[in-house]
Amino acid sequence: MELDLEGQHADRAYALLAALVTPRPIAWVTTLGPDGVVNAAPFSFFNVLGANPPILGFCPGDRDDGTPKDTARNLRLNHEFVVNLVDEQVAAAMNATAAALPYGVSELAAAGLTTVPSSTVKPPRIAEAPASLECTEWGTLLIGGNRLVIGLVKRIQVRDELFDSQTQRIRSERLQLIGRMASPHWYCRTTNRFELIRPA
Repeated sequence: MELDLEGQHADRAYALLAALVTPRPIAWVTTLGPDGVVNAAPFSFFNVLGANPPILGFCPGDRDDGTPKDTARNLRLNHEFVVNLVDEQVAAAMNATAAALPYGVSELAAAGLTTVPSSTVKPPRIAEAPASLECTEWGTLLIGGNRLVIGLVKRIQVRDELFDSQTQRIRSERLQLIGRMASPHWYCRTTNRFELIRPA
C-alpha cells in the first residue's frame, strides 16, 4: 500500500505518522505566562537532536481556531522552558494536563502536581517528574503548519537513584518512562527491553 501524503492521504498525515513512528517520547513542557502562571502541556512530537551542543526539539501546535497553544505563546515571551519526562507514576497526571484550559490557567493544580525552581531558567520543573531538562530556545522553525522549537539543554535534573555517580550514567533499568503510541489514546511502557550488542 502506498500512501500519498502530498495528495490523496494528506488529511490523514497526523494519524498515519502517529501510528507508525512509535513509541515516541513525551515532552511534558513547563513554561511561564506573562503573569507568572505556570503552564504544563505534553507533546509527543519530540526528541533529542544532538549532543554538541545538547539540543532537543518539540512541536507545539495551534488551537482549532489557529491561535498558538499556550506553550508557544509563552515561549515567544521569554524563550525558556523545561522538558519534564514522564514515567508510569505520573502518567495519569500528565494526561490530565492535556486538557484545553483558558490561557493563563495552570494545569498543575488540577492535576495535583507541584513545582520546584529550576537552576538556570525561570520556568519551574515538575517535582514529581523523574527527570527534567532545563532549556533555552535556540530558535523556532515554521514549516507549513508546523512549529518546531529547538532548545539548548542547559541542565539535567534527575532523581538521585536514577544516576550512577561511578559510571556517570543513567540507571535506565530504574527509569520507567512511558511512550506515546497511536492516537488518540494509546501509550506504552518501556520496561520490556532487550539488548543487541553493536558490531565492532
